[in-house]
Amino acid sequence: MSDHDFPIPRAWTTPVAAPRRSFARSVVAQRRLHELVPGGSHTYARGSDQYPENMAPVIARGDGARVEDLDGNWYVEYGMGLRSVTLGHGYAPVVDAVTRAARDGVNFSRPTIWELRAAERFVELVPGAEMVKFAKNGSDVTTAAIKLARAATGRELVAVCGTQPFFSTDDWFIGSTAMAAGVPRAHRDLTVSFRFNDLDSVRDLLAAHPGQIAALILEQATATVEPAPGFLEGLRSLADAYGFVLVFDEMITGMRWATGGAQAVYGVTPDLSTWGKALGNGFSVSALAGRRDLMELGGLNTDAARPFLLSTTHGAETTGLAAYLAATDAYAERDVVGIMERQGEALRAGLTAVIADEGLTEAVTIMGRGSCMVFGTRDHEGNPSQAMRTLFIQELLDRGVLAQSLIVSAAHTDADIEHTIEAARGALAVYARAIDAATTDGFLRGRAVAPSMRERAAPRRLPDPELGTAELLEER
Repeated sequence: MSDHDFPIPRAWTTPVAAPRRSFARSVVAQRRLHELVPGGSHTYARGSDQYPENMAPVIARGDGARVEDLDGNWYVEYGMGLRSVTLGHGYAPVVDAVTRAARDGVNFSRPTIWELRAAERFVELVPGAEMVKFAKNGSDVTTAAIKLARAATGRELVAVCGTQPFFSTDDWFIGSTAMAAGVPRAHRDLTVSFRFNDLDSVRDLLAAHPGQIAALILEQATATVEPAPGFLEGLRSLADAYGFVLVFDEMITGMRWATGGAQAVYGVTPDLSTWGKALGNGFSVSALAGRRDLMELGGLNTDAARPFLLSTTHGAETTGLAAYLAATDAYAERDVVGIMERQGEALRAGLTAVIADEGLTEAVTIMGRGSCMVFGTRDHEGNPSQAMRTLFIQELLDRGVLAQSLIVSAAHTDADIEHTIEAARGALAVYARAIDAATTDGFLRGRAVAPSMRERAAPRRLPDPELGTAELLEER
């Protein structure tokens, strides 16, 4: 824990009939945000439509795994900055390293020693990285990977994993989603899709578009699905045989599956990989890495036509790189991933027992690796239910838990896990009564949450039943 000058509650009470919390200040702030910021948030997954009506906390501060909102309500938080925080909020060694770097200046007219140190560290830790280039957000580096693949192959089509939620805010991907307004048809026609864990769907694409696919991009695993035996190896073989560039998106898996990413866990090396989120424990830093011959196309040591690759003013400012170095120091000092997995599994075990006690085994499901868990919600008929999801989130909020997901950090203490389990006991008691009543009427205070990835302001479709709403769109 850090030494912030604000009180942190050490004891938690979780009555089944929890008193309703006041969100008055948060409601006022959220209303003002909607006046100034499209959608009222800078990330769709953080939007007020992802929370129960008039219960969207506006955060004032955080410490470890806990946050306080504008109304003075404290919560154990899950999701941890859309998975970007693994060491905890305000983690002192990272904050101190960033502060020291900032004092010496953050942006210069030439590269800094921070760029060399961070590049050396990254290449040392990531098995598939021969070169690396840093940026500020994930969409920059996924788009750079696609550009390199097209330059290297002379092809235009991009194959994306259509059963995974998100890869970039840029046209090459967004044009394939429900939010394609503003993207020219010509861009949309250049993106095709395949299914995760389905090599035949990839072979079908290659047959349908012979010699046209420049890159295939996917996450090696998701919050709910592991790669099937032989799937990643099969993709590697197909890339070698058909000449497309294999890109692994490590936004979520990087620093959460392992310091070296999922490629270090599963043992399959991509041609390129893209990184963000947890690289800097919440500070803004992302990375494109991979084979030297591909990366050098965007450098000076090439005779080929050069793509314009990640030439940004803020891509290598010192604080993000200092955060990355300090975060990897922390991973070297202790088993951060192991701690997250252990705490996640303790949470899973406790919640599973409470779910069973309430007779809700078919209605509430816990899915994913211990370090990256999500929950699913169903109604009395067994159908995926946004209303029941909202009710669960509502009741957890009243009991001091902020949880669009169950994604932990290494800062989640045993006390945090115990509090969450007891809060869930009370929340699930209400959930069970709503199941028995076959309605959320009289239980849910306001409208249900909406899928964040949708064409219209009013939701037109349900999300994947095995995916929490917030997981549908986490911008890179």
